[in-house]
Amino acid sequence: MEIQFGYFPTPYADDYPAIVRTVRLAETLGLDLVGIQDHPYHRKHMDTWTLLAALAAQTERIRLFPDVASLPLRPPATLAKAAASLDLISDGRFELGLGAGAMWDPIEAIGGPRRSPAEAVAALSEAIDVIRLLWSDQPSASFEGAHYRLRGAKPGPRPAHDIGIWLGAYKPRMLRLIGRKADGWLPSSSYVDPTRLHEQNSLISEAATEAGRDPAGIRRLYNIFGRITDGESHDRHDGPVQQWVDELTELTNEQGM
Repeated sequence: MEIQFGYFPTPYADDYPAIVRTVRLAETLGLDLVGIQDHPYHRKHMDTWTLLAALAAQTERIRLFPDVASLPLRPPATLAKAAASLDLISDGRFELGLGAGAMWDPIEAIGGPRRSPAEAVAALSEAIDVIRLLWSDQPSASFEGAHYRLRGAKPGPRPAHDIGIWLGAYKPRMLRLIGRKADGWLPSSSYVDPTRLHEQNSLISEAATEAGRDPAGIRRLYNIFGRITDGESHDRHDGPVQQWVDELTELTNEQGM
């Protein structure tokens, strides 16, 4: 896959004009992607999907995705409709980043379910199936799972392109789920040190091979947090441009991101 670069703005409600300016600048400069984190319980954050729709209407080329959508607070049938709608609005520039959930106390505080690790994996797996059914050309769709159900649901509208489902995941069971069912892996450097990427990528690739899928078809993305400075290096992802060039080259050539 060709290398792509993106930008990850924080969706602060009091920073909306600056977010729009920076995303439009990112498009002008040739970046490929914009990801917006999804924490509906965060008092200072705008709603991620509303912001993505606004950004889609004010850009022309750059691709957009939730980084990642909080499944416990976003029912998969509704997610499918919202994703397809944004893909149509943006003329095929939307991808679906999806997560099983984290920060269970604030999720529960606003009415979401609290799930065990095993329940979270099962719910995410079911959600992928539900979403893809509702993007299909079938006249109706049914699904019976432990967490989600469809009973004669009407799929549609169809997305403008085949939307990728990229999972934000870290534990072995989740990584194997990516290999079996998902189109991409979307970890963050604050949770996965670069030295662990190869090991986790291997779990994804092994699961893909076991499922009869080509591991090379699974995109590997990486949210990086750091500073580009004019001075000397302070730490990983905190230094001058050449340091960043070297680190990103290593992430691509040696870690497969």
